[in-house]
Amino acid sequence: MNDQDVSLSGKVAVITGAGQGLGRAEALALAAAGARVVLNDLPGDAVHAVAEEVAAAGGEAAVHPGDVADWATGEGLVKTALTEFGGLDVVVNNAGFTRDRMLFNMAEDDWDAVVRVHLKGHFVTSRHAAAHWRARSKATGGPVYGRIVNTASEAFLLGAAGQPNYAAAKGGIAALTVSTAQACGRYGVRVNAICPRARTNMTAGVFGPAPGDGPDPLSVDHVAPLVAYLAAPAADQVTGQVFVVYGGRVGVMAPPSVAHQVRTDGVWTAAGLAEALGPPLSTGTAGFSAAGALAFD
Repeated sequence: MNDQDVSLSGKVAVITGAGQGLGRAEALALAAAGARVVLNDLPGDAVHAVAEEVAAAGGEAAVHPGDVADWATGEGLVKTALTEFGGLDVVVNNAGFTRDRMLFNMAEDDWDAVVRVHLKGHFVTSRHAAAHWRARSKATGGPVYGRIVNTASEAFLLGAAGQPNYAAAKGGIAALTVSTAQACGRYGVRVNAICPRARTNMTAGVFGPAPGDGPDPLSVDHVAPLVAYLAAPAADQVTGQVFVVYGGRVGVMAPPSVAHQVRTDGVWTAAGLAEALGPPLSTGTAGFSAAGALAFD
């Protein structure tokens, strides 16, 4: 492994939600690795301030503000990358927000808004990027350089009780990641998802304030290097993976496996299933929750 394997020199990257927090850290990391970056966030000063940070550090940045779940924003991000920098190589989907409620207290708009921005927002940007890369691959007769890094969350692995909208959206993003990796691999596109445990404005209610002294294990600076790696040539053989990352730890999550199986030569009855499945599944815990898998040492 050499520096060229992780260099993004000559590459063009789109980062959504780049105005603050994790998106800002990812934008700065990709720019430091040599990428020219197209930054997206809602209209306002924050995303332009990040573009100025990139420029002050010697990088190149363009801004295309807008609602990431709008079809036109996805189209505009690809067009901006092509117009401003002549190409598109990397998409980092990060934009999102939370509206936490227990299921029985959640309003329809709380559900729709969160699923729209997170899940549809990931789809819209990925769809337009994938269409561009597929067209290029067909035109050149070979694979292209394409990377998508999606942002899921441990909330979908844990089944976060107070976040049914967010957990559902993030589970959808993980599924979208695997589906996109399957569909686009033949064109040279590599697609992965991260579940970052990071202290941002969005997670302030979960993690609280940063420690007053010493390094913060939940700093976004622990997450950005993984994104830079997944965007780089070094990750050419890595696709369809889901990572958990925080505080110097990176976990590669295993896909679900069959925990228990029962069979019959005929047709099951409800009573027969109660006898066969009842004892092994009557644990009193949420069966599909991956809480145990996330207890990193």
